[in-house]
Amino acid sequence: MQSPFIVELNQQNFMQVLESSKQTPLLIHFWASVSQESTEIIPHLQQLAQNYNGAMMLALLNCEQEQSIAAQFGIQALPTIALFINGQPVDGLGGPQPVEAVEQMLAKHLPSQEELNLKQALELVASGEHSQALPILVTLPADLINRGDVKLALADCYIEARDFAQAGTLLQSIPLEYQDNYYKGLIAKLELHNQAANSPEIQSLEQQFAIEPDNAKLAQELALSYHQVNRDEEALELIWRFISRDLNSLEGEMKKSFMDILSALGQGNTIAGQYRRRLYSILY
Repeated sequence: MQSPFIVELNQQNFMQVLESSKQTPLLIHFWASVSQESTEIIPHLQQLAQNYNGAMMLALLNCEQEQSIAAQFGIQALPTIALFINGQPVDGLGGPQPVEAVEQMLAKHLPSQEELNLKQALELVASGEHSQALPILVTLPADLINRGDVKLALADCYIEARDFAQAGTLLQSIPLEYQDNYYKGLIAKLELHNQAANSPEIQSLEQQFAIEPDNAKLAQELALSYHQVNRDEEALELIWRFISRDLNSLEGEMKKSFMDILSALGQGNTIAGQYRRRLYSILY
């Protein structure tokens, strides 16, 4: 398996790889083709290294080809697994072991998979890749999601996804010690949205519509104004009031606006899904 987290140990790179454990924990797997158990576990260890995504390096040492290195470590049984941190052995396993035993050993010294996922998500947010970070963040366990820094990252992702309601709820629950410049920047973005979402133009349309609640043209104009500032649920509900009574309202223009908003929201949007089902119920 080609991976930046996996290396084959030999005389030429041995000292350099061992020295690297001062920066990144190093798991050395001593194996030989004559030991079936030592070869069978290699793919599992490789997958483990991939899962740790750089939080650990895996080094494979073929004891048949590199007998002098194996001798230096005094290897008595195969497979043997040794974990090095800061250049020193801190833990290990000798003899055939299930991969679960290796996972348990690593868990004592390395971050959990959830912590690694969080680290990856925060790096994605920092690099502006919010759409990739959000699915990772929402699957974290509750104890991590409730951390102030994680709530800020989630709020950031929701703002970028234009889910301002979710972002606002999260920002209201940020502990005082996390109300830093990052927090203030997110609050400012939310306030800008809220100001646009309740512009004088929209307020004027709302006042006119309150006087003429059966004016379909006015309703459509107000709904499209809502959509422009991401008040999509209100936009869809407003149009639905008319097309549910007359699918051909405004000679089909209302239905077209409805479909355009659904299309803009995309297939995965929960609100869009609800209104699609309503529409299908009167179409079919």
